Amino acid sequence: MASDKSSPPSMKNASGRRLQNRDRLEADILEQAVRVFAENGYEGASIATIAERAGLSKQNLMYYFPSKQLLYQRVLDDVLDDWLARMDMLANEHDEPRDVLRAYIGAKLRFSREQPWASRVYALEVINGAPLYGAQIRDRVVPLLRKDIAVFEQWIAAGRIAPVNATHLMFAIWAMTQSYADFSAQMALVLDRKELTRKDYEDADTMVVQMVLAAVKV
Repeated sequence: MASDKSSPPSMKNASGRRLQNRDRLEADILEQAVRVFAENGYEGASIATIAERAGLSKQNLMYYFPSKQLLYQRVLDDVLDDWLARMDMLANEHDEPRDVLRAYIGAKLRFSREQPWASRVYALEVINGAPLYGAQIRDRVVPLLRKDIAVFEQWIAAGRIAPVNATHLMFAIWAMTQSYADFSAQMALVLDRKELTRKDYEDADTMVVQMVLAAVKV
């Protein structure tokens, strides 16, 4: 009789728990890392600080992420995955420009509201010239941006929106929406409150949408 070589349920359960624990620990590390990198930049951040905030020893953290650069790149990978998943909505030139632009601006502002630390860590990398993440930005962000610009140009050619410089319109949308994460502290000071509220983001959405739709005359 052939022997049953499959693992007993107790071993499978233990393996599953180890994977769950690993995933949970990685998530805790990344949650603290994105904030530390956003607050201090790459050079000012330390593995020891991230480990302390995650409730781990430095050695334990480095079991999961052997270097600061690998942890930083993983943080930016996750930021970019989330951001691009939300942004990939100008792909169909057959949709109504008004509806697409409203949805796009709304998604950008939700990212700023829900992931402000992620937005800031990405902004710091770009402000510093993207020394550690430039290749990934070039390979992933630039093609998507060019695809979005092509959609604008198709709309213009079809007379569905007014002629505009599509590249600079996209730059303007990015600047207006991302500023609500990257410069929220300054905005809160102007508004005389500790932090921006959901209503502030709703007001921002209304204003940015009005400005963009007026620019393209739809």
